[in-house]
Amino acid sequence: MRLALRLLPFSTADGATNMAADEAMLESASAGVASLRFYTWTEPTLSLGYFQPAEARAETPGVDWVRRSTGGAAILHHHELTYALALPPGADWHTGESWVCRMHHLLRDELAAAGLAAHAVVCGEERKLGEVLCFFDQTAGDLLVDGAKVAGSAQRKWKGALLQHGSILLRRSLHAPHLAGIHDFAGRDLFTPEALAARLAARVAVAAGCDAEPGDWTPLERARTVKIRADKYADPAWNGKR
Repeated sequence: MRLALRLLPFSTADGATNMAADEAMLESASAGVASLRFYTWTEPTLSLGYFQPAEARAETPGVDWVRRSTGGAAILHHHELTYALALPPGADWHTGESWVCRMHHLLRDELAAAGLAAHAVVCGEERKLGEVLCFFDQTAGDLLVDGAKVAGSAQRKWKGALLQHGSILLRRSLHAPHLAGIHDFAGRDLFTPEALAARLAARVAVAAGCDAEPGDWTPLERARTVKIRADKYADPAWNGKR
């Protein structure tokens, strides 16, 4: 019997809602439901890594912010595409190459098909060019174009299940003009966010050897998203706790 991967609808939401929805996905993954979704943000938002100090938000003054449940450094979500992959426990989903490397290699192949060369950082190539923003921190597995990071991912495990967040930088933001995206390097728009999401979802299904079918949130997940949002990601005390 082939594995099943639920493709949730492409959406745009505020930071607290996006993070709560991803945590609801992780809860479902712990019960055996594998899900993938792609989304954007209603306004420019800085997401801090789970362990970063709240003071790091000073890197982008005047921008809304939220704390992620995954680790890593801060990401400015503006002209970019975010994905969340939630996978159940067990060897069926967690064999071979890490999912960070898998996702970045799939993006590399998609960019190559569009005429843009990219490569993944390997051990020994790591560089730290800044202290706060993720896209200045080039770690093994990150995806680079012309020496600049265009995709990074972070993970959280809970009850054996995995949540992986990833950001794909599409173009420069006025809030971080020093960070170029794939469209900047290409000199043209290669994809709409929705088109890139669809292409990557198809590649994930092939790479995982699974059946990827469009699905929707369950009533329980919708209720959990509302509660998690109120209890954590929309609560200033929770976001500022470090």
